[in-house]
Amino acid sequence: MRLLKRLTMAGLLAGFGVGALADNPISAYHYLADPGAAADDTYFYVITDSDDPAASNANGYNIKALYGFRTKDMKNWTDFGIIYDARKVDGIGDIWASGIAVNPNDHRLYIVFPDGGGGGIGLIGADSIAGPWTNPVSGNKKLINNWGGGLADCDGIGWCFDPAIFFDDDGQGYFTFGGGESNSRPAANNNNNIFNIYKLNKDMKGFDVGSKTQLKIGGPKAMEASYIHKYKGNYYLSYSTADLRIAYGMSKNPMGPYEYKGIFMGNPNINGQNINANNNNHHGIAEFKGHWYVAYHDRRIANGYDGLEKIPADDGKANPVPAFHRSVSVDEFFYNGDGTMKELTFTKEGPKQIENFDPYDWYPALTSSKQKGIRSRSNWTPGKVAEHLLLPLSTKESWIRVSGVDFGTAATGFVVQAASAADGNKIEIHSGSATGTLAGTCTLKNTGNKNTFAENSCEVTGLKGIVDEIFLVFKGSQDSTMAIKAWGFEGSGTTPPEPQKPYGEKAVTLPAKIEAEHYDIPGVGRGGDVDSYSDNEKANQGDAKFREDQGVDIVEGGTGMAIGYTASGEWLEYTVEVPEDGDYAIKASASTGMESASFCFLADGKAIGDTITVPQTGEDWSVYKEFEGGKAKLTKGTHVIRLVITGDNVNVDWFSLGEVSEVGLKPAVKFQANASRVYRVYSVSGKLLGTVELVGKKAAEALQSAGFNKGVYMLKSVDGHKTFMTSVAR
Repeated sequence: MRLLKRLTMAGLLAGFGVGALADNPISAYHYLADPGAAADDTYFYVITDSDDPAASNANGYNIKALYGFRTKDMKNWTDFGIIYDARKVDGIGDIWASGIAVNPNDHRLYIVFPDGGGGGIGLIGADSIAGPWTNPVSGNKKLINNWGGGLADCDGIGWCFDPAIFFDDDGQGYFTFGGGESNSRPAANNNNNIFNIYKLNKDMKGFDVGSKTQLKIGGPKAMEASYIHKYKGNYYLSYSTADLRIAYGMSKNPMGPYEYKGIFMGNPNINGQNINANNNNHHGIAEFKGHWYVAYHDRRIANGYDGLEKIPADDGKANPVPAFHRSVSVDEFFYNGDGTMKELTFTKEGPKQIENFDPYDWYPALTSSKQKGIRSRSNWTPGKVAEHLLLPLSTKESWIRVSGVDFGTAATGFVVQAASAADGNKIEIHSGSATGTLAGTCTLKNTGNKNTFAENSCEVTGLKGIVDEIFLVFKGSQDSTMAIKAWGFEGSGTTPPEPQKPYGEKAVTLPAKIEAEHYDIPGVGRGGDVDSYSDNEKANQGDAKFREDQGVDIVEGGTGMAIGYTASGEWLEYTVEVPEDGDYAIKASASTGMESASFCFLADGKAIGDTITVPQTGEDWSVYKEFEGGKAKLTKGTHVIRLVITGDNVNVDWFSLGEVSEVGLKPAVKFQANASRVYRVYSVSGKLLGTVELVGKKAAEALQSAGFNKGVYMLKSVDGHKTFMTSVAR
């Protein structure tokens, strides 16, 4: 389940929820790499460099420009094309992996970029991701220069590149850079000293040279890509390792020292299949609307992973070398209860869409959630916003898709700004699929060439309310005879989301005992007030056959049913009615087969009572015990109570607020010890690993005897009467 809300505590629960899903990579029509990420209150931003100039048989990188993307909903991305081009800027060479951040002092975007493969670090700023981008540093200098001309030198760092930029809550800015190794700056296991950090001046015209700090960190041998972000008072230094993973450390100070904590990202793979040609990686991290996301690169287009169209290289040749033809993807990630980072799960789908798409705005042509049979072109000039065009391969299957579109009352028309060098070029608007229901057709005016643009409009029908997928399908008798600049729909009205509702349609009046499986009914639409639970697994692994259309894992046990297969950060919500102000005692019934697990409660986003720690109640989760959770100070009125899992693998049967009579409660479900002998063994992700027979041994002992390694496993009896989780300690 993956229904996340603006007050999300990052983590896992059991099952996945319903909702539109994005597609990785974010752009499937050219080769991009080395992303940086940032966000403000309106947009999530990604910048990339580009492998587009690299020949099909390239044996090295050919990187000349930065591209810019933004999204409001983490599903539909606007590609602004080239936002900065080293080929047209005096004084810099190639432009490689860069960092981006939003400055809270002046609300502008800033990018730190490397001058080629080690020539220094530059700084540019702009009011919009589209630009124009200019250098704010006094004297138009670089920040760092390996060969003179900057405010400081590279301080002995082997590779003077891969910068990142970070602004703290108080507005203080920082930038980092570094990579490789040298005689004076080593990179080795548990001895990495290849990154520097400096404080930026508030006016962004330079930095405090005297603030120089060498960022030393343990962990695996570092290679490049230092990155700093902050979460709940902790600072995180992440970096690319020599063995092609992303490691990290934590500190209470942005300038360190950082204590190594672990691996945040493995080399990108899905279901055991590497999607990165087992090659290098780079990452950018940012929080947006209560969620945490990481942008990274992989090689899934060049590898043709999952049926993706392999885009030819810049020289037109097919099947380019994957190592030097990368693509950029985005996934959501989570934290553990102690602030450490959970290892990222790479997905085909990408993040969930977090709000509806408004079709009644005016959008750059390359605004989409997925694409096929298109190319793009940027016309970039220093000091100007680039003109970025969509170029359809219109004799083939050629379209862009927009997802989660809220047409409200109804759309009446479609308008597109386009150039057409041929008669008969047209854009069809379909819903559902590229060949789905036809809503309208716009025939483009022949403008005589691809540099002269005209506005075209047509009527559309049948587009109202929230439509999951809209396809703009390009049709023509010749490729490369049209160029699309911008588009939008005409109409009025939006569809308000339907908020979550109490289970049974009526809020529970306190004092009351609430069954954990009776969480609120999810609302309809997208936004912060429609989700009643959060989980990052789609599969409903529960065996209770209750609310199976939703993602929460509900298992048999306790007084009948309980929530199970939980992980830190996941939550469920319950609407309650408080009759009068007062202190309401918290009690809950729970079980765990682990050494300990825990959960807590929030009321309208604020903590209430105490965190309930559950020690092992029995190896197979079937033994439930009652636990006290302190008192909740609640005011008269309607409130939303959130149950938050803070320690993995706890089953919660029920909780109560206030003193509640036990009369009429269902008896606990009792399992017969020998009712089931043969069990199927699954990983926590639901993959069948084999079977085991439990006769005369505890589950963990039987698994270990059968050759299962250390880890957590789910066991289901072959007769279907019993399911539980257990762990092998060694």
